[in-house]
Amino acid sequence: MPEADAIEAADEPNTVSSLASDFRRLGIDAGDTLLVHSSLSSLGWVVGGPQAVVDALQAVLTDDGTLVMPTHSGQYTDPAGWENPPVPDDWVETIRETMPPFRPDVTPTRGMGAIPECFRAYPGVVRSDHPTFSFAAWGAGADEVVADHRLDDGLGEQSPLARVYDRDGHVLLLGVGHDRNTSLHLAEYRADFEKERIQSAAPLLRDGERVVFEYDDIDIDSDDFEQLGADFESEVGLTEGPVGAGTAKLVNQPTIVDFAVDWFEVHR
Repeated sequence: MPEADAIEAADEPNTVSSLASDFRRLGIDAGDTLLVHSSLSSLGWVVGGPQAVVDALQAVLTDDGTLVMPTHSGQYTDPAGWENPPVPDDWVETIRETMPPFRPDVTPTRGMGAIPECFRAYPGVVRSDHPTFSFAAWGAGADEVVADHRLDDGLGEQSPLARVYDRDGHVLLLGVGHDRNTSLHLAEYRADFEKERIQSAAPLLRDGERVVFEYDDIDIDSDDFEQLGADFESEVGLTEGPVGAGTAKLVNQPTIVDFAVDWFEVHR
């Protein structure tokens, strides 16, 4: 939503305090582990923008809770496969050879939205060391969530998604749909259906040097996530309510992951 339209549509601005109240009414509590997928524009006009949303989430969770967001960086995928937009074929090798190494402290997100891009630079936030599928976390369990993120199977058992599952965490879809729910990828790894594997490579920083690492992963696919989510809401249900001018959905992560494992085994 353009900023002028957001101002025109709002009776009053959203603030840290009003957003925190909305989050509490939705059912988010102090001490929770919360994985957030978000759209800032869905909330209407917010005083302070993404900073206010992060502040509100931290205030509700408190230091005893754990706030997690995906901070993926698609610029570290193979440029030969880029489509939105593609690059000329004769650029591909130059991009591969000169891409700066992924560095959790400085590498920006790509296509993740303003809230996670703001969050990754917050004091006390730690970020996992995966060049494409990193997650950032803050709070009591932050180090545990992002530690030992494997390059192979980057959204699988050795990923922050699995650590959120282990902590009986929740997923907040803040103005976005199930197509943005990365936890459903964890179910792809766990479900028993035929999967294609792909090879990738990306530069990371090791002992001050740029080192290219090769790794192996399944070919993930989110095309059916919206249908999966609709079936989950129909058969199991979740909590839904207003946050600012938008709508948010809150769901227990292990519950929807376990449902998705069974769903994939039937539908894929």
